[in-house]
Amino acid sequence: MNARSEPAEAGPDAPARPPLVRELLLVAGLFLVYKLGRQLATGHTAEAFRNAHHVWDWERVLRLPDEGTVQSLLLHGDTLVHVANTYYAAVHFPATLAFLVWLYLRRPAHYVWARRVLAAVTGAALVLHLLFPLAPPRMLAATGLIDTARLYGPSVYGPPRTDALSNQFAAMPSLHFGWALMLAIGLIVATRTRWRWLWLLHPLVTLLVIVGTANHYWLDVIAATALLGLALAVLRLPRARPRTRRGLPHRRPEVRRRSSAERPELVGAGR
Repeated sequence: MNARSEPAEAGPDAPARPPLVRELLLVAGLFLVYKLGRQLATGHTAEAFRNAHHVWDWERVLRLPDEGTVQSLLLHGDTLVHVANTYYAAVHFPATLAFLVWLYLRRPAHYVWARRVLAAVTGAALVLHLLFPLAPPRMLAATGLIDTARLYGPSVYGPPRTDALSNQFAAMPSLHFGWALMLAIGLIVATRTRWRWLWLLHPLVTLLVIVGTANHYWLDVIAATALLGLALAVLRLPRARPRTRRGLPHRRPEVRRRSSAERPELVGAGR
């Protein structure tokens, strides 16, 4: 990206960059709260599987595409499915972190907006995880799907009974997709290059990966999109203040009344 393809931020009206230490503590704190909150949703195995059967039945009623169709495309070769598993395991957090770092350094106003949106979506997702524990399709025998990460690797999850680091019954909504879609939207809004729409490939690839690896249902993606849309409707990007020439505020010219001494006199009038 170059200066011609990106909006300029310099000038007296450019938003101030938030303090770095405060932002690091804030982001780290939000992440820890989310991880601890997800752990509160563990232990609801029976409910998570009941909800999974309901979601699977709802998708059939809604005539949504079968997740197995996407997985069958990945299973055409070991390399392709291994790449999909790697994308699921290695891209989610680093890509989101790089997105926030770039915005912080280059687009402070966009950074604050994006951080608030991501925090709102993540907080709402945590509530939904607590209220609606859901087993992913790779755990549901009725789907006929396989756990590609366990069979082909790499996998970020261990056996559900012994995995104390993550809650595998928090499939809805899919934050993998929600964060990926916000990354694309944020970069499209923050830049002006004609190629910025290619960022939509990231949520598209993420969608195919999370469904093809049997980690999420289509309804998980729909729920994440709805939460993100609601957050974007409430937390709008602040509009930049209009700047006048050389960054100086526009002031209306003052009209000064002429004193009687300054008023021109008509020669010979009234004499």
